[in-house]
Amino acid sequence: MPPSATSEKGSAPSQATFRFRCIGCGSVTSSAAQDFRCSQCGNLLEIADSSWNSRNPTALKSLWRERRTLNEDIDLSGVWRFRELLPAPASEQQVVTLREGNTPLYELPQSSRLTGVARLYAKHQGLNPTGSFKDAGMTVAATFARQAGYRWVACASTGNTSASMAAYAARGGMRSLVLVPEGKVSWSKLSQALDYGALTCQLRTDFDGCLLLLQELVRRAPVYQLNSINPFRLEGQKTLAFELLEQFEWEPPDHIIVPGGNLGNCSAIGKALLETRDVGLISRLPKLSVIQAEGANALVRTLREAGGERLVSVQAETRATAIRIGNPASWEKAAKVLQVTGGACEQVSELEIAQAKAEIGAEGIGCEPASAVTLAGLKKLLGQGFVKPEETVVLVLTGSLLKDPDYTMEFHRGDLFKDTASDQESAKLNRFRHPPVVLDATLDAVIKALEQAEKSDPTHSNV
Repeated sequence: MPPSATSEKGSAPSQATFRFRCIGCGSVTSSAAQDFRCSQCGNLLEIADSSWNSRNPTALKSLWRERRTLNEDIDLSGVWRFRELLPAPASEQQVVTLREGNTPLYELPQSSRLTGVARLYAKHQGLNPTGSFKDAGMTVAATFARQAGYRWVACASTGNTSASMAAYAARGGMRSLVLVPEGKVSWSKLSQALDYGALTCQLRTDFDGCLLLLQELVRRAPVYQLNSINPFRLEGQKTLAFELLEQFEWEPPDHIIVPGGNLGNCSAIGKALLETRDVGLISRLPKLSVIQAEGANALVRTLREAGGERLVSVQAETRATAIRIGNPASWEKAAKVLQVTGGACEQVSELEIAQAKAEIGAEGIGCEPASAVTLAGLKKLLGQGFVKPEETVVLVLTGSLLKDPDYTMEFHRGDLFKDTASDQESAKLNRFRHPPVVLDATLDAVIKALEQAEKSDPTHSNV
């Protein structure tokens, strides 16, 4: 079990073997403050390790494949299986894992026909232990928080981060503090944090207000911050890309499309793509693109209105709660990733999100609303000619459908857009709705319901 507190209030783990590089001025340091920002220019830090470039790519591929047959916890983790390209803990016994990663890559045949993209796939991170991509980063960050001796870890969250942090803190014998905006987090996500023992504080502010307060807190108390500005988080989230590339036999797809909230995921995947290219695991970079909701489009506006030079904050509002963030912490990293990979940044409406979610559901794959922005955004990128039908596209689904079942139920009951400006326009989505049917308990009533369902959806086919 870790000690009750650290020796220095508000200090982050410092290891002689780690180097932190500023994404702005490029300066390198062997320690990082709790806000993980450069002391010289104020930009975010990331972990740098030039020794990775000397790795033998053929040997790495063979080693990672072999570990899939082993039974140690560290090898059963789809994150730590790639540990040669991750920060190394003092010992494997320090690793906090719930056997995260190893998520499936699905073909999307119906969406492929609908969009015209012949090779369309979904990498479903919602099948991680707590139901979202956050677990891949949390296993690494929690490991180093535990190794440094922290008793308390904390995060500001729209839901998924809090669930993941609370689970990994509990697994690692630590306490967790969750700051969430009151009334703006799915109860399904919040229930996870409660069940894993977190001290959960619902603050009368938005996510950005929660994060600002957290950053003040960690400067005054021995509490370790586990939001995505934590560079150890992004190291774990890199493995999404390692796993995806391995599933493609190290032949990269043409496009990877991700939702954009706090933008840590985009930053992590981009870092992974650059590192795998530098090591020699891949010979070219996929284009990494970010899709945001129209009501939470800070990166879109930052790139269009400010050329990526300064953040254009917004008052975020979208039913896709996982990306309801108006002041994304990792915007600078994300902007650089889009530039170096040649990716795009687009926004989609609430109606487009709802339709895309239903279309993904028709594949037998459930995702939360934030994940569905990827398919909605793909349609726009196709219309613009940025994505070509003959190219290979991967949509990253970041969270499970069960993260926000209220959204799904409201959609199918026809209540999702009730009393909104989109109410009348939403009628065009009726063909995607499948509300529950209340019947008398008779065979005739059930047969009649079957007949009506057959008539209302004659195009549905398993071919």
